[in-house]
Amino acid sequence: MKAYVFPGQGSQKRGMGEDLFDEFPDYLKIADDILGYSIKELCLNNPNQLLNTTKYTQPALFTINALSYYKYLSETKESEPDFFAGHSLGEYNALLAAGAFGFSDGLKIVKKRAELMSKATNGGMAAIAGLDQETISKIAQSNSLYSIEIANINSYSQIVISGFREEIEKIMPLLNSEGAVFCIVLPVSGAFHSSQMSGFKSEFIEYLREFKFCKLNKPVISNVTACPYTDEDIHGLLSSQLDTTVNWLGTVKYLLKRGVDDFKEIGPGAVLKNLIRSIINES
Repeated sequence: MKAYVFPGQGSQKRGMGEDLFDEFPDYLKIADDILGYSIKELCLNNPNQLLNTTKYTQPALFTINALSYYKYLSETKESEPDFFAGHSLGEYNALLAAGAFGFSDGLKIVKKRAELMSKATNGGMAAIAGLDQETISKIAQSNSLYSIEIANINSYSQIVISGFREEIEKIMPLLNSEGAVFCIVLPVSGAFHSSQMSGFKSEFIEYLREFKFCKLNKPVISNVTACPYTDEDIHGLLSSQLDTTVNWLGTVKYLLKRGVDDFKEIGPGAVLKNLIRSIINES
């Protein structure tokens, strides 16, 4: 059994897509028209470090993931995968690959998502290795750090938290003293995948209602439920993903239980490949 997986925010890097742009000029034209700027210029030259800014990161990564997928399809003689999945933003590429929407509609939705998420400016995130989610949550609660929430469950031993910046700073030494292997503040502007994002959900779901999604041709595993989407779920799950934990561990465990033994990461970097290897080794 085979699954194609797509990375999310954090996998972007200057120069990504260099081998893709000349091959897909039509898609580049669509992207530039929707976004109002040159996606090629953004990815290759990263003017003013915009590539690491949420408003620009997400459309760029969606585009590069999509072009990487189209290139892979054109070159490979492999059979189709049995499942698709993606990490946070990457889930939009999984839905694209499964036929939920076309490239232009997908990019419009991602553009809106990125604009809404970039409005969150009062929070932060941190990645922690070596402590499980229960331990982290207990430390937060016992120290009255009530804004701290679990944003990503990336593996058995890698967790990402969201919260107010001052509470992120306060919890770091506490986590270190409890045996964390590392605690790293992430370069993001908001507390993504937490209740701080809930205020943007209604606007996002109203925007999503402007789109009609097609029947999925392959199962896509949701970050929210760690189970396959149904065709009726798409609007609700995409809006819930804004303020709900990204359960990547659960997603991979679901795929492993279904007999997936071949994971192909499509897009820049190898973040998901490494997380999947860690999950398999620790299972």
